[in-house]
Amino acid sequence: MIHRPFQPVIIMLAIMLLALQMLVACNGGGDDKEPTVPTDTPSAQPTVEPPGKVTITIGNHTDKSGVAANAMQYIDMALKDVVEYYNEKNLIPGVEVKVVEYDGQADPSKDIPGYEWLKQKGADLIVVWFPWTLTTLRFNVEEDSIPMFGTIVRTEVLYPPGYLFITGALVEGTAWTMVKWVAENGWDYQAKGPAKIGGACWDTDDGDIYFDAFKRYAELHPEQIEWVSGHIAPTGTYTWSPEVQALKDCDYVWVPSQMGNFVREYRQAGYTAKFLGSSPHLAFWGLMVDMKLWDEVDGSLFFVETEWWDEEGEVPDFINQLLREKHPDSYERIIRAGKSYSAAINVVLIMEIIKSATEAVGPQNLDSQAIYEAAQSFTLTFDGLQRHSYSETKRASLDRIAVYEVRGSEENIVRISDWIPIETPP
Repeated sequence: MIHRPFQPVIIMLAIMLLALQMLVACNGGGDDKEPTVPTDTPSAQPTVEPPGKVTITIGNHTDKSGVAANAMQYIDMALKDVVEYYNEKNLIPGVEVKVVEYDGQADPSKDIPGYEWLKQKGADLIVVWFPWTLTTLRFNVEEDSIPMFGTIVRTEVLYPPGYLFITGALVEGTAWTMVKWVAENGWDYQAKGPAKIGGACWDTDDGDIYFDAFKRYAELHPEQIEWVSGHIAPTGTYTWSPEVQALKDCDYVWVPSQMGNFVREYRQAGYTAKFLGSSPHLAFWGLMVDMKLWDEVDGSLFFVETEWWDEEGEVPDFINQLLREKHPDSYERIIRAGKSYSAAINVVLIMEIIKSATEAVGPQNLDSQAIYEAAQSFTLTFDGLQRHSYSETKRASLDRIAVYEVRGSEENIVRISDWIPIETPP
């Protein structure tokens, strides 16, 4: 059963969390070597081309002065840094990419005015960070044939396939992959019986999708999973006594994206379930550190898109080095704040699509339609493994996730799985 109180309250943290649904973690190590762009296509070296580059404009529908501005400053920073990097290294010969920004203030009433403003400024494609803005503008970009790249949106908005693309996974797939992994790898149901799973979240956490997937899996595999209950509280809820009591006998609990108060209450009550989460839970990990909750979240499992700070690989190496080179004085502060700057890899995905379109039609023929066509057959491989792809029918790019476990005694988060293909629920 899913419990949903009436009339949700929207506050600043909720909007920040929505803005960060797309975020991915990156590597904290690195040295002074030049970053390498992760891509499955041959990395272009600086090339001399005839004068007169074609300009492609990315319209960034963002928040510069509204309630999500603090979070968006690092996302906007990452967008500009990646575009600047591609231009400086001449990675798309014959093309100069520029960014124009509209301050939508995280205000839905500014969604369409912002889109019209960006279109007037010559935007060849639109980047959007808020799910409600994607929903609103879906019809506009279809009518104008302008590709729009977003972060996360519900399936019914994304399909049938059109000019809207997201750089993550459908929530249904993430939830199903999560509960299946827990049943098959995290719990010995043959010896202990089915794992009891429940959850609590804010009404902006897409919890209903997770809870439906958990419940469905339990119905199909009752020997592995027992669904307990799901509880959806208004955004801004910080006391969780009823939810804690309802979930006291669980083995696993899906927790709110802003998880600090919930996990503290749950542990203070003496309950021992492991906590489950995904990338948005790690967006404000600095808050968890500030609250000194390493012991409380020890053993928690997070299902996320890319490597954690202290790993190595094409993605974390690139993001780390880019941040060090562009913002050496604020490097530690930015990574300490959370994963916002990791939006750089979403921008790499978009820039590689522009590059692919350029190679297909030539710089002089590059436009919105060429970018749209290139996106529909695009794949991106990191470290020899395909991690993102689009097709004529696939509009959510992410192909794989990995499982990370919190190690409280080490005060670290460690990958404990290979990169798992995201599965579609039956």
